[in-house]
Amino acid sequence: MKIAVTGASGQLGRLVIEDLKEKTSVENIVALVRDPQKIADLEVEARKFDYDNPRLLSEALIGIDKLLLISGSEIGKRLSQHTNVIEAAKNAGVKIIAYTSLLKADTSTLGLAGEHVGTEDVLKKSGVPYVILRNGWYTENYTGSLHQVIGLGTLYGSSGEGKISSATREDYAAAAATVLTSEGQEGKEYELAGDEAFTMKDYATEISRQTGKDIPYVNLPENDYAQALVKGGLPEGFAKFLASSHVSTEKGDLFDDGHQLSKLIGRPTTPLSKAISAALA
Repeated sequence: MKIAVTGASGQLGRLVIEDLKEKTSVENIVALVRDPQKIADLEVEARKFDYDNPRLLSEALIGIDKLLLISGSEIGKRLSQHTNVIEAAKNAGVKIIAYTSLLKADTSTLGLAGEHVGTEDVLKKSGVPYVILRNGWYTENYTGSLHQVIGLGTLYGSSGEGKISSATREDYAAAAATVLTSEGQEGKEYELAGDEAFTMKDYATEISRQTGKDIPYVNLPENDYAQALVKGGLPEGFAKFLASSHVSTEKGDLFDDGHQLSKLIGRPTTPLSKAISAALA
């Protein structure tokens, strides 16, 4: 049973492969990546894989039974890229595709939602058995800028009192590996999110507790927050995207209390306090 993972050199892809190595033989794992040299340390079979090269995709998927399609990083190009992969998988005889989508993609107001909904639709119409993993926000989306927040002394945002049910990449990777190594997953759609919901104010409070510094949360109007991010050095387009995602947070798009993620991986998801502690270390 050959299991392949796209985007294997990425942060999530690497974690999925490490989890798979604990659940199945290394000979069963194939890493799909643009530059196989980047993942030599993973010590699994690596195949060259480029979302924009349909011929290469079909060749790389020969002999693959299960495929994890990790959504691409090129916003605006992802639907066509994902379609290329799905068509190649169908042609190669892949038996099941698991796709990392977005939490509540069909109702979400996040700018990312459209390409995910489009990919889900293509996947469902492809005729290939599928599993949809609707991943919530990564906790690392916040802790990745933790040291900048501490240096600034204030946490800014536009999320209001919106609740965030985030989980770590390790949590989502564990879910993907579980699905890929278990049977009876065909047709399932998982809404995956962390057990513990928090607001940006809660996040600032936990940072303050762990650092011993008073880090307040200041809520700004969307445009003001976007401009502040631009002044901080972010490109205008990305700054507007981040600000709009905060507004979507206030609308509840990042909150889910179904606990499907912890049920799937058989343990509680990583709490915010632990993720902050790891980032500080």
